[in-house]
Amino acid sequence: MRGCQQDPVFHGEGDVWTHTRMVIETLASMDRWRCLSEADRKILFAAALLHDVAKPLCTREDNGRIISRGHSLRGSIEARRILWELGVGFAAREQICSLIRHHQAPFHLIEHDDAERRTFLISQTARCDLLSLLARADITGRICGDMQEVLDKIALFEELCHEQDCFSQPRAFPSTHSRFEYFRSENRSPGYAAHEEFRSHVTMMSGLPGAGKDAWIARHASGIPVISLDAIRETQQEESTGSQGRVIQAARKQAREYLRAGKDFIWNATNLSREIRSQLIDLFASYRAHIRIVYVETSIEVLFRQNKSRPASVPASAIERMLYRWEVPSPIEAQVVEWWIDGRLQ
Repeated sequence: MRGCQQDPVFHGEGDVWTHTRMVIETLASMDRWRCLSEADRKILFAAALLHDVAKPLCTREDNGRIISRGHSLRGSIEARRILWELGVGFAAREQICSLIRHHQAPFHLIEHDDAERRTFLISQTARCDLLSLLARADITGRICGDMQEVLDKIALFEELCHEQDCFSQPRAFPSTHSRFEYFRSENRSPGYAAHEEFRSHVTMMSGLPGAGKDAWIARHASGIPVISLDAIRETQQEESTGSQGRVIQAARKQAREYLRAGKDFIWNATNLSREIRSQLIDLFASYRAHIRIVYVETSIEVLFRQNKSRPASVPASAIERMLYRWEVPSPIEAQVVEWWIDGRLQ
């Protein structure tokens, strides 16, 4: 971060590291931060330290201005990899990553027509009380001309969170299916209890190669048909690192047959990015399936050891590339989302 320049209009203090240091110092001086529990102070401190970690990757010049578009999302993914390698606990790590992903939202969210909806979405993964503190430290830990204006917007964000009872907890919904439908539909009331009538139950696995997805299926879901991308690759003699078009096409064809017949099944693949998962979820939901995402994770040491012992191991270089699109499933993505870490349900 040292030497990574920023737009002087918004960051008159200089490079990213200078700003980061100022944010940390500002946060540490806040009474609200000092009054938090030790665990929450650590989470917020780590989020402040890493909130702009992806700026060196995203910064470029555009028409004479320095921009770093997309650094919040990219930063959450970078932070996940760093914290996983350091062995930080899952719950704390994911809270840190969520704070980083949304750290700019309180600056401008209140101006949007769908501010309430966006706030509800953020609250499902990030604690808005911690997020507002991070945003306050971020704006006051810099030299800029619009500081008071942004602080006013953060205050309005906090007021909205208090009004909707999602300042220190996720916004509640009548059911998990109601929550799922609310974030998939336009103009739906958050208090509407969605009708539940499912034709089948689909379990989508998610996790890095070697994390233990096959072991979870054998232990918790034996007897249910499995659509395995690895098995299809082996049948079609396809490489795991090459084009996956034929493999995906064959898997989706089998899924449609199960869905049309109203038959339960498991979709077993890495499913690491939200975009890939959403495409599959759209398919499953179109057949009125109840969707359960099972995310499986283990430590970096165990993962590479287990991957090495697999009959068809994935090259370490391929796993390293996967880490740069690694997004842990959030609660809004399905009716049920489970996180199994080292064999235990969180």
